Amino acid sequence: MHEFSLMFYMLHNIKPVYLHCVFHGIRFKVNEDWESGKIPFFYASYFAGKTTVHFLKRINRIIMETETIKLLKEWAATYHCASFIPDDPVQFPHRYTEQCDIEISGLLTAVLSFGNRKMILRKADELDAIMGHSPLQYILSEKWRDDFRADDKSSFYRMVSHSDFRFYLEKLYSVYSEGKTLEDKLLEYSGTPMQKLCAFLEVSDRSPQKKLNMFLRWMVRQDSPVDFGVWKRMSASDLIIPLDTHVCRVAHLLGLTDKPVFSLTNAKRITNALAEIFPGDPCMGDFSLFGYGVNNKD
Repeated sequence: MHEFSLMFYMLHNIKPVYLHCVFHGIRFKVNEDWESGKIPFFYASYFAGKTTVHFLKRINRIIMETETIKLLKEWAATYHCASFIPDDPVQFPHRYTEQCDIEISGLLTAVLSFGNRKMILRKADELDAIMGHSPLQYILSEKWRDDFRADDKSSFYRMVSHSDFRFYLEKLYSVYSEGKTLEDKLLEYSGTPMQKLCAFLEVSDRSPQKKLNMFLRWMVRQDSPVDFGVWKRMSASDLIIPLDTHVCRVAHLLGLTDKPVFSLTNAKRITNALAEIFPGDPCMGDFSLFGYGVNNKD
């Protein structure tokens, strides 16, 4: 049902396309050299049926691609704003102004960002309280060693046990106890931002890693009312879209990918398509796809 409503929205908002734009789009420059257009013109006449179908399909594809770009830019303008923050996990690192606090709160919140949104926000708020609303001080005080014991296999959040979560606290302690920022530490690794973070956390960089890519978006994207941009030595052009249910579904409906599958390959395919629309900042498209998807589930 949602596919039909989205398609109706696109068709309802299509603006007239002048014929010269269509011809330019299919590389048929009739106003440049009429003589060079004779052969394809008469060839098209001779094979009228087949060529007409191909021609109309090409026109339709141009119109739909143009409309898709327009929609993505409109949705980005709608959802890439401060009003996005209160209902999103990004609200928790937004409680802080110092880079280290933002990094710690951001990474730990991102790690918990899966499942029901209300549950995510509730657990992230609980974690913030456990840290005494002072992430860096909490890490350096080592109070987490008692709060998250290595032998405590009980659930902290869904399938993440207290001992599982302790791993991230140990990793963060190894950084800040040396007087470094997380950005400093990641720059010791090679590769893309995602590869650096995966290497640090000892996880695979061959899966979509939605939570980690979301965290990287928060840290790296500059001049944003939502993201922090505190990491100045990494580029937004190297980020990968955080691939979740909403992003994957809407990207597939819009033709940004031919398969609605959760894989790193698909995440990169969608990211590359968005890079054509938002040059140098493909994750701007995350606000378009996720924002529209989460607010239009039916």
